[in-house]
Amino acid sequence: MKSKLVILTGAGMSVESGLSTFRDSDGLWEKHRIEDVCTTEAWQKNPQLVLEFYNQRRRELQKAEPNEGHRILADLEQYYQVTIVTQNVDNLHERAGSKNVIHLHGELTKVRSSSHPETTYIIDELNPDTQLGDLCEFGSQLRPHIVFFGEGVPMIEKAAEIVSEADILVIIGTSLNVYPAAGLIQYAPQSTPIYLIDPKPVHAPSGRTFIAIQKGASDGMRELSQILIAKASGNP
Repeated sequence: MKSKLVILTGAGMSVESGLSTFRDSDGLWEKHRIEDVCTTEAWQKNPQLVLEFYNQRRRELQKAEPNEGHRILADLEQYYQVTIVTQNVDNLHERAGSKNVIHLHGELTKVRSSSHPETTYIIDELNPDTQLGDLCEFGSQLRPHIVFFGEGVPMIEKAAEIVSEADILVIIGTSLNVYPAAGLIQYAPQSTPIYLIDPKPVHAPSGRTFIAIQKGASDGMRELSQILIAKASGNP
């Protein structure tokens, strides 16, 4: 039976694909206030602005391609039972070939009912924009299938369960500043090795130690994949 490899990815995973991070100095939050585009209050106050913000994110995603880091993660399914838990709302993991992906913060490629959150729709790739007046089957406005700040994270319990069963945990491209996602690593068994790939120094939460690879997603995964494949082959 293959060992369970759990990957937790953040915005840094997709930087090499041309998608902006939110928190860096030139990131999306420098250009847009969180309060204006990613809260329930923003949605109630100015839904047109919120829709346009995510329409633009969707257009950017359509131009992006999975990077080598994404593809390496997909290739590791030959050796491990891989589950990716991502804070990202893009679909680059899936497009690279990863089969088991949990999106904590929603998905750009879907919209959902404002009145029935469990009712979601896959967007039309040829006409990906959502406009005011686009309604769900219950007659309410369609909104981005995104977890706004202040909203609950529906998949967090499932993600915690998966992390609790990890034989190896890998964290890529996240500052570990966004909760509740950052708290997931505390669910990993104490015996589980944790690898952290990020070009910047990341502070580990108290009580946990990391094997740090201070590189970008692709370079870091190129290095780590050799280690993981050797482990899977019985050559640690």
